[in-house]
Amino acid sequence: MPDDKSKTDNRDRDRVSGDEEYEVGYFASKFGLTIPEARQLIAKHGNNRDTLEREAKALGNR
Repeated sequence: MPDDKSKTDNRDRDRVSGDEEYEVGYFASKFGLTIPEARQLIAKHGNNRDTLEREAKALGNR
């Protein structure tokens, strides 16, 4: 189900929704990951954006 665009209170800006294709796709493209790699990071580390960005950068440095 799509996000409710009428709600603009920024409650979930610090999270990456693994259920939303566009969020996973954006996260993957931002760090040069494939969709499965991005989903694997979300499954392993949760959906906290700061943690995921740190892990994605570490994955890219290997």
